[in-house]
Amino acid sequence: MSAKNPKAMSSLQILQYSVKWHHMAHKVSSLLDAYSGLLSNESVILAVNSSFVDPLLQFESQLKIIELSFGMIVVMPSLDKVKEMGSSNEDFEDMENLYHNILNIYENILLTLVSKDLYKLQILKEMLVWMSKDSSYLQERIMVIINKVLRFTVRKVRKYTSVDAPCLGLLAAELSLLCSHEDPSIVQQASLGMCHLLYIAQCQNADIRTNKPTNDKSHSLQFPSSDVEFLPKEFRQDKSKIAQRVGQTLLPSLLTDFVWSLLMKLSSPDDKIASDAASILKFTLEFHAEKVIMVSKIVDTIYRQLCDNNCMKDVMLRVITLLTCTSPKKVIFQLMDYSVPADDTLIQMWQAAGSEASVAPHVLKTILLILKGKPGEMEDTLTKGKRFSLDVTNLMPLAASQALCTFLPLGSYKKAVAQFFPQLLMTLMFQVFYSNELKLTPRDNALYAQDALRVLLNCSGLQQVDITLTKANFWDQLSEELCYYYGVYFIAKTLSEYNFPQFPETLRYLYKLSVEGPRRSEDTVIVVIFLTELLNNFFRDPFPEEFLVLFTNWINDSNPIVSKLILQRIAHMSPVVNKIENVSSILIAILDAFLSKDDTVVLRALITLRRLLNKLDTMTYSLGTRIGSSYCPLMDHINGGIRSMAIRHFGELVRDMRQYTWMLNDVILEGLVPLILFLEDDEERVAKACKYTLKICTSQLKWSTSRFLKDENYSFEMVVLNICNNLIISHRNYITDLISDTLGFLWSSRTYLKRASVILIGYLAKSGGHLLLRVEIEVMLDVIERLLRDEDTVTKELAEITYDIFKKIANKLTSATLNQNFQKLLKFFYIKKLSPLYNYNSLKDQIDSPTDSKDIKNDKTL
Repeated sequence: MSAKNPKAMSSLQILQYSVKWHHMAHKVSSLLDAYSGLLSNESVILAVNSSFVDPLLQFESQLKIIELSFGMIVVMPSLDKVKEMGSSNEDFEDMENLYHNILNIYENILLTLVSKDLYKLQILKEMLVWMSKDSSYLQERIMVIINKVLRFTVRKVRKYTSVDAPCLGLLAAELSLLCSHEDPSIVQQASLGMCHLLYIAQCQNADIRTNKPTNDKSHSLQFPSSDVEFLPKEFRQDKSKIAQRVGQTLLPSLLTDFVWSLLMKLSSPDDKIASDAASILKFTLEFHAEKVIMVSKIVDTIYRQLCDNNCMKDVMLRVITLLTCTSPKKVIFQLMDYSVPADDTLIQMWQAAGSEASVAPHVLKTILLILKGKPGEMEDTLTKGKRFSLDVTNLMPLAASQALCTFLPLGSYKKAVAQFFPQLLMTLMFQVFYSNELKLTPRDNALYAQDALRVLLNCSGLQQVDITLTKANFWDQLSEELCYYYGVYFIAKTLSEYNFPQFPETLRYLYKLSVEGPRRSEDTVIVVIFLTELLNNFFRDPFPEEFLVLFTNWINDSNPIVSKLILQRIAHMSPVVNKIENVSSILIAILDAFLSKDDTVVLRALITLRRLLNKLDTMTYSLGTRIGSSYCPLMDHINGGIRSMAIRHFGELVRDMRQYTWMLNDVILEGLVPLILFLEDDEERVAKACKYTLKICTSQLKWSTSRFLKDENYSFEMVVLNICNNLIISHRNYITDLISDTLGFLWSSRTYLKRASVILIGYLAKSGGHLLLRVEIEVMLDVIERLLRDEDTVTKELAEITYDIFKKIANKLTSATLNQNFQKLLKFFYIKKLSPLYNYNSLKDQIDSPTDSKDIKNDKTL
């Protein structure tokens, strides 16, 4: 039976051989047992091979039978001993034939399996493993069998259009170790096996499958067309050549298997195997580490083996270095995915990963990517869902911060640290803030970002900055959350004082970061503080135009802290406001901040705008009308401080623009109703602001109202009466709009507003009721009628008077058509000054209504 015809023996042949050797059974019982056992195993294997059993189960069952058969072979006596058992030349020949037939049966079983499925080449790898555990005299013969199977496979794959042999990497690892065996005959067979194996692997490449000639003959294995065995001498005892050839030939997945198998051999109790595996592994990664996949798994395995005190520590750390050179991102991500604080083993792996200067920029980029995460937050899309641990919370930034304490001082990283100084500086500033938010103590290992920040300063020639901060007890206070924003300012200030040489690139990075937008709003706060302080120290006001654009955008940032910081900084620029080219855009952004839901932002916007307007050239007051209109909604703000400031600033705007009164007349009348009503505000600052502003506004309108606003002469009703009489004379066409504005305050929860609005609407109706349509009067009557049931007695009494006024107006209207026909005529000629109607005493002299203590919403809504 030959390799060319790998068929099972027929029953007749088996019977013939059994009869022929039966007379020697008492002499070679072990051989006959092996022979019969192999025949039996062969029949079972062939039966399974022809069945429809699941391929995996089929392979597992066949592998077990092959292993049993292998055990039968290795316990056979040697051929010399078998010959000694014979008594004649015929016996000698028969026993020799029996011996060789046993080996041929085993060989034929393998050929049969491989001929059907190349996946079963894995059996050869298992055979080499079994062989390494046994020092049998048959090792060379087993290698011959393996080579015959591989040579048969070579001839077979030449005819294939595609080849799938996923076990070649593992098999190559076993053969490569045998190429350094002490027995030259095994070395010879192993080298030949490697040659066959690599040719099979070449057939998996696209060039071989499509029969395309390769141009690089040095990287391919050339077999003669005949079956003459080809044995490249370069495989004999030359680990470097083996590594080169294997790396060039195997596909990435197979090369990864090769590397993985050698890595596992480092733990072998056989020192020679471990040493040979280490040499081949290092050569392979030095030449072809870029082809290795599953890097994170390899790194994790090395970590666990080092934790178990594996004696090949130097080799494993060298593997980390080599993998980092070609796959820095994968290695670093895996090294950051262990618990914090890092143990000595992990720190040694960090040092190994950082030993090559060429890859330092890539390592730092990866760490910066990890540091974009926030410690303790749920996993996000930072790594696109590909994490190596099952922990859903992200603690990798803490590990990355600690790792920087190892990487940054390395001599190989000096150039890279200088290159990435701005990114590292700001990222660590962010991380210090995040660590403070975790509310962990130094004992809880939350201060790695702070430690890394200090290391960065010292590695960047800024030792004096660190010394100054230390003397100021800065680092101890930085961990306190309330002091952190001041800490950001203090670091920027100290860096500026020492004219740190990295200023230009830091400023460029801050600008880039600002334009792109940080990931989180709290990051923006840190950027704003840092950037502002740097600009304060290195530029005179105003700032460069590109930074003013940023500041304008930040005025209405979603984070109120950012808005207030920027508004405060812009307020400081008021002395040079006239030098700012595009000041209008800043003013408009500040006006938009009036709409903020955060009262402190609104107050800061009011203050900033006023400081700018105080210095602004009046010739640039083109936005005067828009500014004035923006104050009006704030006059009814729920916050008394905002109300009083908006009212007072409105008056100051009118005063400043007294030369352009015609621009603001409409705005003054737009804000007249709240200015009148809030004269009765129970907050003294608001009432005083109203008096102040009304004096300015009425003076600009040429009204004689000021004397009634003096404290000694003040009477709310007389102020209203005077204003309404002036309206009749000069601005009667605004009366209906003022009535509409007042209507919104009648539903106020504040008693003083209800009383004041009832009085004002009454006088306005008396002044211009003839201008109202019947349907409008009916609406007014309906609203006033509801106030007749108000729980406040004074409000009811005032409402009764106002109700009568509207009732009389309604009775005078004969028809809506007649009214409409005479409205235009009457509004030019109907002038009748009013007299006091209510005899009202201010609420300030009375007991407040219980409704005043209720929660108050904006009163200008129905």
